[in-house]
Amino acid sequence: MNFKLASSPHQHAPRNTGQVMRLVIYALIPGVLLQTWFFGWGTLIQIILATITVVVTEAAILEIRKRDFEHAIKDYSAILTGILLAISIPPFAPWWLVIIGSFFAIAIVKQLYGGLGFNVFNPAMAAYVMLLISFPLQMTQWLPPTGLAQYSHSFTDALYVIFTGFSVDGFSLAQLKTDFDGITMATPLDTVKTAVAQGLTYSESIEVKVFNSLVPGLGVASSWISVGYLIGGLYLIKQKVINWHIPFSMLGATLVCAVVMSLVDADHYPSAIFHLLNGSVIVGAFFIATDPVSACTTNKGRLIFGAAIGFWIYVIRTWGGYPDAVAFAVLVMNMAVPLIDYYTRPRTYGHSNTKARKLGENNE
Repeated sequence: MNFKLASSPHQHAPRNTGQVMRLVIYALIPGVLLQTWFFGWGTLIQIILATITVVVTEAAILEIRKRDFEHAIKDYSAILTGILLAISIPPFAPWWLVIIGSFFAIAIVKQLYGGLGFNVFNPAMAAYVMLLISFPLQMTQWLPPTGLAQYSHSFTDALYVIFTGFSVDGFSLAQLKTDFDGITMATPLDTVKTAVAQGLTYSESIEVKVFNSLVPGLGVASSWISVGYLIGGLYLIKQKVINWHIPFSMLGATLVCAVVMSLVDADHYPSAIFHLLNGSVIVGAFFIATDPVSACTTNKGRLIFGAAIGFWIYVIRTWGGYPDAVAFAVLVMNMAVPLIDYYTRPRTYGHSNTKARKLGENNE
C-alpha cells in the first residue's frame, strides 16, 4: 500500500478563488433564467450593465493602487457581486441605478476596505440597501409577471425602458406595471403586507390574481424563481463550495418564526411557505449569507449567524418598513461576525475554552 506524506492542509486538489466564484455563478443560472422568463429581458440587461461596471471599477481602482488588476478580475469575485446586485433590483430599473450600485459595491464596500478578503459587509447587499434608501421609487418598480402584464415587452422594449423610460410603442414604466385589469401590480410580499395593514386577513390578501399558482397562497413567479435558486444552492453544497450550516439555519429560523406566529394568529401572519418562497430568502440563504469573507468561519458560528439572519428577516418583514428585509438582516449580522467568531472559536487541544480565548488574544 502506498502512502503520501504531506503537511496540512490535506486537500490535494484545492479550488482557487476564480474556480469557486465561477461555480457560484453557474449555480445562479437556473434562477436567473426563470427570473428572465417571468419578468422579461431586463434581468439580463441589468446583469450586463452591472458586470461591465464592476470590472471597469475594479480595474481602475487597482490600477490606481498599483496592483495587478488582471489577476484580481480573473478571480470573478467582482463579477459575482455585480450579478447578485443585478438580480436584486427591478429588471426595468433605469440604467444609472445599477451603475451607481455596482460602483458603490466595488469602490466603497470592497476596495475602500482593502479589497477581497477585507470587506466587513457583503458588497452586493450594502449596495442594494444604499440604493433602496436613496432611490426608493426606482427600487420598487417591479413589473407583473409576463403572463399577467397588460402590455407585452420584448428585448428591444426592455432596452428602451431601461435607457429612456418608455417602450418602443411609447408605453411608460407605470403603464407596463399594470395587469390585465389595469391595476398597478406589486410583489406578493408588498401586497400581503399592505393588505394586512389595511385590515384584511392573510387569507383575503392572497385571493388576488397574482397569487394563483400550483402552491396555494404563493406568487407563481416568485415560487418558481425561488425553486431555481434552491436547485443552484443545493448544487453548491453538493460540490462543497459552501457549507450547509448557514443556509439551513437561516431557512430553519425563518420557518420556525413563521410557524409560531401563524399558529398564534393565522389571520394576520403569513404561512411559513409564503415566507420561504417569496422574496429573496432562498437566494439570500445560499448565495449571499454564505459569502466567505463577511460570514462566520466556525461551524457553530455559522449556525448562529444563519439563524440570526432568519430571525431578523421575519422581524423586519412583519413589523418593519421593508417587506423583503434579507439585505438588512445580512448587514446587521455582518457587524456581529467578529463577536460570534470570538465566542465560537474552537478549543485549542489541551486548553480550556477560556485559555484558548486568552491565547488568541495574546496572539493578536
